[in-house]
Amino acid sequence: MTSGTKLPKIEGTTPFDGDQAKKGYALNKMCFSFNSAECRAEFLKDEEAYMRKYDLTEPQAAAIRAKNVLQLIAAGGNAYYLAKFAGIFGLDMQDIGAQQTGLTKDEFKAKLVAAGQ
Repeated sequence: MTSGTKLPKIEGTTPFDGDQAKKGYALNKMCFSFNSAECRAEFLKDEEAYMRKYDLTEPQAAAIRAKNVLQLIAAGGNAYYLAKFAGIFGLDMQDIGAQQTGLTKDEFKAKLVAAGQ
């Protein structure tokens, strides 16, 4: 979807549409770079310099510093690319899901199990 196309509002979600893709291009490009072990090491050596290399906006950089997935999504982050960033810190998709729902990881896992029954 592109600018001008209105998606229905779903409380608590940020749809990843064309506007979000444009907004988050630099952030997602940086997170994609984390497929490379060398890039992950470079990021961990100097996070601020690495973020400057990709010209992140201040809200994007603040969300990276906070390791806050909801802020990253609001800043244009795509969940699949953000998973690359989260992996650097040993976080998995269940950690991300827990952040998104405001639950602990154990509570989120229990919710997943209960939904599958």
